[in-house]
Amino acid sequence: MIRAARAAPSAERRPATAVVLPGSGSDDVFVRSAFAGPLRDAGIALVAPAPRRGRDVVAGYRAALDAALDRTDGPLLVGGVSLGAHVAVRWAARTGLAEGRVAGLLLALPAWGGDPADAPAALAARLTAAQVRGGGLAAAAGAARSGAPAWLADELARAWAAHGDGLADARDAAAAEPGPSPADLEGLDVPAGLVGLTGDAVHPLAEARRWAGLLPRAVLETSTLDAFGADPAVLGRAAVSGWRRAQGR
Repeated sequence: MIRAARAAPSAERRPATAVVLPGSGSDDVFVRSAFAGPLRDAGIALVAPAPRRGRDVVAGYRAALDAALDRTDGPLLVGGVSLGAHVAVRWAARTGLAEGRVAGLLLALPAWGGDPADAPAALAARLTAAQVRGGGLAAAAGAARSGAPAWLADELARAWAAHGDGLADARDAAAAEPGPSPADLEGLDVPAGLVGLTGDAVHPLAEARRWAGLLPRAVLETSTLDAFGADPAVLGRAAVSGWRRAQGR
């Protein structure tokens, strides 16, 4: 994509917009529930792109970040949840920094780096895809209810229904998408608020700690899966708090 050249923003300029991408099988409704309030309290507008259906989900996320870069003057905060965090970091490492426009990162629940291989989140995504193809959305949602807290099962059923027939392909695409490499993370010398949860087997806290150790200016904030279930904005508040603390590094 060809863009008009723009001057790099001053490091003192405050971002007015944050683009936050959903996780695999999730959607913009969830992102707003988690991030809109904390960002509004910080005086920052949220852009929460709706995911494309099917295999184009990751391409859609990248297109949304490119579009935000083109239509917004000044620096951007970029980030996401799980798969959304992976895509945001790789985009920032390749496009955002080259444009001089990334003011910081808001990263929640990273699931893997590099090759997804047998990461728990990738295995879960492939399992959901197989269940949808074998028995439909209702069967997949029912299976989720047997092994997840009620609040999580309800949220998955709501978001998966919004993906409709494209859910299986979207989950397979997510499970095949590489996470950021160590070089990607080490090259992002911008303030980063990173969030991990104890008790979340799909997004191991150890992975969030690994990312925090590689990002030059990251602050890792932690909470619990139960606290997140009671209030999704736990993620947004922690990410914004970490980003603010990281500005002093």
